[in-house]
Amino acid sequence: MFQDIIARTGDHPNVAWRGRFADACIELCIDGESQYLIYDAHGVRIGPNRPDRRITFRLEASGNDWRELITANPRPGLQSLSAMRRTGHLKLTGDHVAFYQNLLPLELLFSMSRPRPAKANSIPPQPTIDPIVGRYINLAFEGRPHRIYFEEAGSGIPLICLHTAGADGRQYRAILNDEAITENFRVVVFDLPWHGKSSPPPGFQDEIYELSTERYVAVTMAVKEALQLDNPVIMGCSIGGRAVLHLALRHGRDLRAVIGLQSALYAENRIDGEPEGLRSIHRPDVHGPEISGALMMGLIAPQSNGTDTWETLWHYMQGGPGVFMGDLNYYFTDGDMRNGVARGIDTAECPVHLLTGEYDTSATPELSGQLAEEINATSFKVMKGMGHFPMSENPEEFRKYLLPVLEQIAA
Repeated sequence: MFQDIIARTGDHPNVAWRGRFADACIELCIDGESQYLIYDAHGVRIGPNRPDRRITFRLEASGNDWRELITANPRPGLQSLSAMRRTGHLKLTGDHVAFYQNLLPLELLFSMSRPRPAKANSIPPQPTIDPIVGRYINLAFEGRPHRIYFEEAGSGIPLICLHTAGADGRQYRAILNDEAITENFRVVVFDLPWHGKSSPPPGFQDEIYELSTERYVAVTMAVKEALQLDNPVIMGCSIGGRAVLHLALRHGRDLRAVIGLQSALYAENRIDGEPEGLRSIHRPDVHGPEISGALMMGLIAPQSNGTDTWETLWHYMQGGPGVFMGDLNYYFTDGDMRNGVARGIDTAECPVHLLTGEYDTSATPELSGQLAEEINATSFKVMKGMGHFPMSENPEEFRKYLLPVLEQIAA
């Protein structure tokens, strides 16, 4: 099995390029038997005989799980190495830092063995311009000047969109370009401070960035007020999906509705299967943004096409140092709502709609279902064949779930 994978994908230019400085001997264990994968400047090779060198780390899974990983439509939780570790199907022993240093090429090796669906990328005969306008809001926030970048399109009911941790508003490019949405909604997407085109405030070099509940709620309401958005709908994904719950709790009377994508009361404080993994995405010997992208591969559904998948990952690979980890402070710790506070959300006053992808191993369908029950959500649906980033990894399928919700809100 492993030999076939290496034969098909081992000479991929990205794998070879990243191998220039690699020097790893990886033991792959399947039902108690081992294969040894060498990844270095000479390329990728694998065999059953243990080499005369130190084993860098060991990956162990059952034969059924290894085979499921490379099928066209693996079960949720088995779509990548990261997903397998997060769900307990893959055991790592050995040098954990080396695992992160080599994670992206390893994910490439296994994911390329089952190519993603292709997207029809038509080339326009003439240049076209998207109907999106981007500008900056200059405002005082937390006692310091901020320039917050936002983009908008359409007219009608205000719809504010909140991006995921470590990324930016580009995730909503398809929503901004969807005439079926923008003919009835004024879509506004802003980059949180420290993200995308919203630079950190003056003096940022003297602090460690951390996102908190107070900060997230306050900046969202500051944008709402600055743009004079009356009774808006707010839609957020991941950390944004948690933020809409806090917004509905604290400002529900000022909102028309909220839409939580990948929303849950909490998320386990772990990255890639273990709590200490969080520290491995921001250290001098690990390329933080690239590893963030590699980890996010594990949250994307295998049915999502390659073009949109890699654009989603590209956004993560451009994040500022320490920003993703700072966002996860809110996601894992400060924004935790398991203390019963979410029961204070009045869904009669502020309707709460929940949409969750079936392949999300972070805000899982089970966790979203618990949330829906606890707050008596207005609606809740599990989106088939989608993961943690529905609006960017598979926008064509996502709109099939979103449009009925927007129609209900607009009625």
